[in-house]
Amino acid sequence: MSTPNWVGAPANSETDIGTRIFKLAARLFPVCRSITGSGVRETLGVLGQHIDITRHEIPTGTQVFDWVVPSEWNICDAYVKDGSGRKIISLAESNLHIVSYSNPIHRIMPLSELKAHIHTLPDQPDLIPYRTSYYSEQWGLCMSHNAFLALADGDYEVLIDAEKADGHLTYGEYLHEGATDKEVLLSAHICHPSLANDNCSGLALLTLLAVAMRSRKTHYSYRFLFAPGTIGALTWLARNEDRVERIKHGLIVSCVGDGGGPTYKRSRQGNAIIDRAMESVLCSGGRQAIMQDFSPYGYDERQYCSPGFNLPVGLFQRSGFGTFPEYHTSADNMTFITPENLALSFRMITEVIDILETNWTPVNLFPKGEPQLGRRGLYASLGGDKSTGQTSMAFLWVLNLADGTHSLLDISLRSRLPYPDIFHAAQLLQAEGLLRSGSYANAKH
Repeated sequence: MSTPNWVGAPANSETDIGTRIFKLAARLFPVCRSITGSGVRETLGVLGQHIDITRHEIPTGTQVFDWVVPSEWNICDAYVKDGSGRKIISLAESNLHIVSYSNPIHRIMPLSELKAHIHTLPDQPDLIPYRTSYYSEQWGLCMSHNAFLALADGDYEVLIDAEKADGHLTYGEYLHEGATDKEVLLSAHICHPSLANDNCSGLALLTLLAVAMRSRKTHYSYRFLFAPGTIGALTWLARNEDRVERIKHGLIVSCVGDGGGPTYKRSRQGNAIIDRAMESVLCSGGRQAIMQDFSPYGYDERQYCSPGFNLPVGLFQRSGFGTFPEYHTSADNMTFITPENLALSFRMITEVIDILETNWTPVNLFPKGEPQLGRRGLYASLGGDKSTGQTSMAFLWVLNLADGTHSLLDISLRSRLPYPDIFHAAQLLQAEGLLRSGSYANAKH
């Protein structure tokens, strides 16, 4: 079994996949999204131009465990005008100027009253913060602290032309069908407006990953989920509670366009195959990965890893949420992410998928002592290659641990050799009749 060429022919080079992900993220960036509403539908419409997304509409008031699907929120316009009629805050200028889920308002008010509803970042005075009020009845505005300090006394016209009404929560999913109904869940939150890294990058990357997988024959089925944070994951779980046991591995994907990390937060299980596969990929090739233990704070992995489900779902990012100064500010724009970083994130995820798809458990057919590799050409065929020593070690590790209880992933982690080296060594040993397959390593999972 060989590993797939994810980026295809030379025209679809790794640089090209990064550029395509970047362009799709740029299309998503201007859309005014929240946890419900037309912005989510518009976003799914853009993604649906690439993959056949199934859209789900869940009515307001639907009970999802301890939560209730909220009213749908849509906004048409918003601004603040000073006494001269000049707009000092405008939705048309930036989606971040308005606190998401703000109640509607249209009033003239003095500066003293207006200030109580304005959010700024005093420590980052040139940036606009991102703020929400999903489950409270209030309104608010955001602006740079320097612009806030420049506000003159007087009356201001405040308009937030928004509506909260009975409607629907919308999410989308796409299923790549494999040979089995065992699933890998790949999820990105769709609710953040005009934040390039968090999470236009994740939405765009997963969409084009789904495109790349269309021509692949896989063991697993791959479910791509695009849903609003927290309430979307809860809604999906509530609607699929009778079939979540099919999910054998899962990744939440967010903040994958910057140059930090890579960062991985393990599932609640801590030692699931997805956790070990991510460790194998992220900690090889000189990458300075940040491997974090599970905590119940973060993105939607905390819903999938709640004790009632305890699914093997981890979180993959470049820089971790809250750790970079651009996080949840207007500096998380299209200049903050790059095609090169998106391409590298794409490659790391595809390397993990390669492990899930190709991992198997070898059995040594000559377990008493070491078989003579030289007369089988396994050394000579690699003579002169500076990597011969590492390849030889891969042969020896595979043969030594091929007792029917260690998968290739286990051997990679134990030996600290890259999984592709272990996989290639096992292929050569099997071709020479030195190994047989004990089992497909993931067959029980």
